[in-house]
Amino acid sequence: MGSKDEKPTGGGLFSSITSSVRNWGSAMQRSVNGLLGYEGLEVINPEGGNEDAEAEAQRGRWKQEDRDGYWKMMHKYIGSDVTSLVTLPVIICEPMTMLQKMAELMEYSYLLDLADQCEDPYMRLVYSSSWAISVYYAFQRTWKPFNPILGETYEMVNHGNLTFIAEQVSHHPPKSAAHAENDHFTYDITSKLKTKFLGNSLEIYPLGRTRVKLKKDDVILDLVPPLTKVNNLIFGRTWTDSPGEMIMTNLTTGDKVVLYFQPCGWFGYDFLRPFQSISAFNSFLVWRLAAAPENDKFQYTYFAHKINSFDTAPKRFLASDSRLRSDRYALEKGDLSKAGAEKSSLEERQRAEKRIREAKGHQFTPRWFNITSEISPTPWGDIEVYEYNGKYSEHRAQIDSSKTIDEIDIETIKFNPWQYADLSAE
Repeated sequence: MGSKDEKPTGGGLFSSITSSVRNWGSAMQRSVNGLLGYEGLEVINPEGGNEDAEAEAQRGRWKQEDRDGYWKMMHKYIGSDVTSLVTLPVIICEPMTMLQKMAELMEYSYLLDLADQCEDPYMRLVYSSSWAISVYYAFQRTWKPFNPILGETYEMVNHGNLTFIAEQVSHHPPKSAAHAENDHFTYDITSKLKTKFLGNSLEIYPLGRTRVKLKKDDVILDLVPPLTKVNNLIFGRTWTDSPGEMIMTNLTTGDKVVLYFQPCGWFGYDFLRPFQSISAFNSFLVWRLAAAPENDKFQYTYFAHKINSFDTAPKRFLASDSRLRSDRYALEKGDLSKAGAEKSSLEERQRAEKRIREAKGHQFTPRWFNITSEISPTPWGDIEVYEYNGKYSEHRAQIDSSKTIDEIDIETIKFNPWQYADLSAE
């Protein structure tokens, strides 16, 4: 595989690949070559100088008073899973939800198209594992996405000829499900994050099941990513690391790729200088990182901006869509005060619905995914699997075939993931 001077998929949740691209590359080369039987797979090391690591490490996103207050609030949770324990301030958030972040793995979906068309079973794994790695440039971001509201959705079209739908299917514990599909592949994931708060750092364990089906030969691929660690949450410059193994398994043939992500150094991953491209067999370029905006406030790629825009939204998109969240939009516009107030309002509405649901003995039922009886093991625990029920495809087909689709003014659509239309009437 081949690499250059910038960096890449993590924690959602995942983030930087290694303390040095050289160490990461040699580990990857040994692992992939040994499993695939191919030689000449290399990572091209980055060139250029680094910022002064010690000076960089002293930077932070917090004002002194905010940092001290946050530390007083959080220190009692050391050692705990804080996934849904506490309400976190918007100062650490980015204007995107976890459902949208799940969609970022689709930026280089053409690699799965190539994997589907490929006759060589080992090159299939090269393409598919490159796809799995490709999102790490985007996942280097240290901002936290908003937790989705129960029933919230995210839709994406107009990219790679695919349709993507994600839904928040559970609130306690938080679980998301997503489905993407085009002519070459289907992608299905059930995701649940497990965290461990360590004071000035947070470990994120990606409990989940990810499956890709390559349609031409009915090949099923299973992906298990490494954990992610967010360092210097409160004191110093925040940076992320994803040490450990990523495993891509062809469940149809039993072939497997194991990629070892070298832990970062003391001051972080070369201060977010990633690999840019992957090549195989000395001269064959598999993947290259797309250009990214310079000095973007939230370290967004062009694709991340596209995800947040309505350019990727279908006609008559769902009112439960993440783009319509008032807190997300306020943060995007730089109004932290309003973003915080709107976030609190949405969370209180969610709690109110839960109280009503429990009082009525009702169960929340996702619209686009069904829970199955399957329990999938992961290195960090088991997860209940949700499956796509096909209803979204029927919904979109019905709307897209309509001859009288009116133009929708997005400013007039109110975010509505709610189970009960009017709480005051309940």
